[in-house]
Amino acid sequence: MEPSGEPSVILWFRRNLRLSDNPAVTAAVSRPGPVIPVFLDEPNQTKDRALGASSQWWLRRSLETLDTLLREKGSRLVVRRGKAEPELFRLVQETHACAVIWDRSYEPAARKRDAQLASALRKKGVAVETFNTALLVEPGDVVTRAGKPFRVFTPFWRACLRSEQIAEPLLPPKTIPGPKVWPASDLRQRRCPAAPAVDGVLAATWTPGELGAQERLAAFLEGPLAAYAIDRDRPDRAGTSQLSPHLHFGEVSPRQVWHAVQTQVAIASEKGIVAGGEAFPRQLYWREFAHHLLYHEPQTTHEPLRPEFKAFPWRDDSKGLEAWRQGRTGYPYIDAGMRQLASIGWMHNRVRMAVASFLVKDLLIPWQSGAKWFWEKLVDADLPNNAFGWQWVAGCGADAAPFFRVFNPVTQGEKFDPHGAYVRRWVPELAGLPEKWVHKPWQAPEQVLENAGVTLGKTYPAPIVDHREARTRALEAFQGIRGA
Repeated sequence: MEPSGEPSVILWFRRNLRLSDNPAVTAAVSRPGPVIPVFLDEPNQTKDRALGASSQWWLRRSLETLDTLLREKGSRLVVRRGKAEPELFRLVQETHACAVIWDRSYEPAARKRDAQLASALRKKGVAVETFNTALLVEPGDVVTRAGKPFRVFTPFWRACLRSEQIAEPLLPPKTIPGPKVWPASDLRQRRCPAAPAVDGVLAATWTPGELGAQERLAAFLEGPLAAYAIDRDRPDRAGTSQLSPHLHFGEVSPRQVWHAVQTQVAIASEKGIVAGGEAFPRQLYWREFAHHLLYHEPQTTHEPLRPEFKAFPWRDDSKGLEAWRQGRTGYPYIDAGMRQLASIGWMHNRVRMAVASFLVKDLLIPWQSGAKWFWEKLVDADLPNNAFGWQWVAGCGADAAPFFRVFNPVTQGEKFDPHGAYVRRWVPELAGLPEKWVHKPWQAPEQVLENAGVTLGKTYPAPIVDHREARTRALEAFQGIRGA
């Protein structure tokens, strides 16, 4: 690339793939000279951090959308493969960059790497600016009166509400100045590992990118928000926002969501409609809580926060793990969730808790095994939320559910999927069963099974474990580590 006059600014996109309400974008455009938007397709340092096929699929399409939006502003996205430090230094030389701007990451490995990278760039005379673009409150800004991080959600939530008001979202720039000659880019050559069948199902379900995020948010505001406090626990209804993958990839900011919800609630109140204006923002702060926890307790991605659980007598049950993964446990509500995950890369949050409880308490399989599978399959595979959620259910994390809270896979289905619609959608071989038996087919009379075309052990598996016995075994194991 030849010199083009003024030194350029490298705008490094990571996990905030949007132009609106992006302080890093605003800062880059405010500097003199051309802006070079860059995404680094870095090789994963460890196998357990490699993105699964669903997340890879999402990322590819989100990058393509970002490139389209940038081109509408007179710019484009440069994608490079390689480790961050050598690739950034190569781009600095190619573009004669005087500054590199990026969005902050709060994950343990990224924080360490970013600090080293910023230091190396500054030693070379390159300015570095970083911005919080992913959270409402930065980790460390909200602590207890003793100056320690919160480990219980409700006090954390209240402290956040007492902190500074959430700033209004930033508008996207009207134009983004580009260089006369652009660096080479690998965007069009970036491979997507999702198989064609998976690609079709995902594409029919999701629209990755900033535009898709805005469409999803608008649909939520106009529909499910009003009944969110009730319907959010019903997997048989479209009662949630499904914004989690958009938030994870930074296609919409939490403060955009926050302000949009508050505006909608005000409109609904004027019309005399009660909306889920309190319940939903609280969920945004559960996301914040997970990020804050990982920032202060980086070991929780793979180790229990509560040290006594290191002695828990987990079982090595490869057959049980595989049955759980494949949605073949014999418990329809559990199997429906696991098949939903395999199909669309997402699972309803209420069901996530049930399938996690089944793995760690009914089967006594380590929560890390479940977290790894979710990481491989989810389109919203988010390191802080994944680790936090699994440790919450396992009873070994912050603000965790008590271990003796063992989700009953039958009563959970009967309560939150009362008509069996969710099970019938994702476990179609049980579609002909009446409501009374759809969550417990092994108890149905033979004639009912025959009429529904169900043969236990052939068309649908018998339960791989007796829940009542499994619950007793799990509580005995817990009492053992408590005694120790």
